[in-house]
Amino acid sequence: MTRRDATVALLALAGCESKPKMQERRDLHSFARPYEVRTKHLDLDLEVSFDSKTLRGSVTHTLERTDPAAPFLLDTSGLSIEKVETGSKPEGPFAAAQFTIAPAQPTFGAALTIPLPSDATAVRIHYSTSPQASGLQWLDPSQTAGKKRPFLYSQSQAIHARSWIPCQDTPGVRATYRARIRTPKDLIALMSARSDFRLANPKEPPSGDYSFRMPLAIPAYLIALAVGDLEFRYLSTRTGVWAEPSVVDAAAREFVDTERMMQAAEKLFGPYVWQRYDVLVLPPSFPFGGMENPLLTFATPTILAGDKSLVSLVAHELAHSWSGNLVTNATWSDFWLNEGFTTYCERRIQEAVYGAERAKMEAALGYQSLEDELKSHPPADQILHIDLTGRDPDDGATEIPYEKGALFLTHIEQVFGRETFDKWLRAYFANFQFQSITTAEFRSYLRNDLLAYDAARANRIPLDEWLTKPGLPTTAPKPTSDAFAPVEEVAKQWQAKDASDTKPRTRDWNTHQWLHFLRALTDSSDAAKMAQLDRAFAFTASGNSEILFQWLRMSVRHGYTPAHPRLEEFLTRVGRRKFVRPLFEELLKTDYGRKRAEAIYAKARPGYHPITASTIDGLFSKKLPKPQ
Repeated sequence: MTRRDATVALLALAGCESKPKMQERRDLHSFARPYEVRTKHLDLDLEVSFDSKTLRGSVTHTLERTDPAAPFLLDTSGLSIEKVETGSKPEGPFAAAQFTIAPAQPTFGAALTIPLPSDATAVRIHYSTSPQASGLQWLDPSQTAGKKRPFLYSQSQAIHARSWIPCQDTPGVRATYRARIRTPKDLIALMSARSDFRLANPKEPPSGDYSFRMPLAIPAYLIALAVGDLEFRYLSTRTGVWAEPSVVDAAAREFVDTERMMQAAEKLFGPYVWQRYDVLVLPPSFPFGGMENPLLTFATPTILAGDKSLVSLVAHELAHSWSGNLVTNATWSDFWLNEGFTTYCERRIQEAVYGAERAKMEAALGYQSLEDELKSHPPADQILHIDLTGRDPDDGATEIPYEKGALFLTHIEQVFGRETFDKWLRAYFANFQFQSITTAEFRSYLRNDLLAYDAARANRIPLDEWLTKPGLPTTAPKPTSDAFAPVEEVAKQWQAKDASDTKPRTRDWNTHQWLHFLRALTDSSDAAKMAQLDRAFAFTASGNSEILFQWLRMSVRHGYTPAHPRLEEFLTRVGRRKFVRPLFEELLKTDYGRKRAEAIYAKARPGYHPITASTIDGLFSKKLPKPQ
């Protein structure tokens, strides 16, 4: 097959949701019934209004109808539906149609039901969003780096796409899309899609009218939009960085190895099919480290450390181009299929680019995080194939699907050998490309295409323990790093006495070693010891977000008041849930801490993304365990 023939075949497959063998699944977090009527393509036409903090326009769904008598069911949340039309062709003509919106349910929104004429293959919905849409954050100029122009960005995962697009908001439905976005003329719009403007001339003045196309079928949670005062820097012919003007050069320096990461990933996992890979650095209110929107990863500025020590996040989001975007979890109970695979793949990329020892350090730190996470969650939430019935799927976005899932794949690799496992992994991505699969389908493929060939090795992998039981199997690997041995020696000295004379031994430590050092001292410190550490290493003034977070958490736990102003500054500036939630949890464990938390949160909440605000609101409404 020629390269052109292979590309044509791939695009043909991309337009299909699944192969005929794929089973239909009910997604408990969606009102849609795609087994009756399914979206195959969307056309968006939206106007961005910063004055009203709304998107207004239309979306046209091109349909595949399995049941000719069934209505078209969509997910919505807080949308104002103005008019619905149906037609026999996506380009029209259209006729007015009836529709009903069910009463809204907490978390899940409301079902939109549209009866369909017998010849209807397209539905056009005219609507506007709410200023409180959970999937959108509208930032005033004061909340941006430049302080001059407003900013808008979306965050659709897990079920927030329904707050800005009436859609079948389930990862089990994949669709292509086109979009026309109209903005204020001095702002640039970007989407998780291809753009002639972006590719042809990134320095072209903003036009206020942008067109996008995504010819590869993706689930709704990967549709993304950002609008702001943005500049672009090339990293290679197929990679680049977007950010506000005052941030873009630092981001380009930090992400200079992106092309090397892509080349390493392709060698490991197969061809990169999405054409480009760019990174958009968002304002610090972004609730996550990164979001793997195709062609355009959204990233937090908290990874800009100046030394490339935190770019594992870029490797992670890049790895999602295979695990998550190419092969997707069919429901949010299968979330580990996205994140466990991606965390494993991230560390393989890191190893290829930065060496085995760095990957080992990151895996060891990940294992420490997993141990802490397992202690803080009930047994039911420690299961990879988690039951999220009736719950917000964001509840399942803990470290467990990431780290336990990656550890599971590491265990398989160790049992079967890397060469054998790598062949299976490439085959897995090729076999399920552009499909959304369940844990049961993964399990069947693993058994039939790997375990079945070596019963002796297969017996060493307890699938039920990994997938459906809490905790970790007794045979689970425990990642370690030789680079942590000298760190542990210094930590023991600090636990025993004031060991300021150890400072020369720490001169060449990297971020991962410093994190290991602080974690080793977390439970053995007190306010006096914290003061000694701060005098020696100036942790309160650290510009590395990961180190600073670890230090601030210790400061709250041990009552180290000199760090309190930095804590307040950090919590009012940064909205990343990974940092914000644990710090507020620590504050809320004491009466004094609760008063401080309430005062800080009153200042911070207006700048938080709705997802972060919802999480912290929940913390304030429940009692947390007091410190021992």
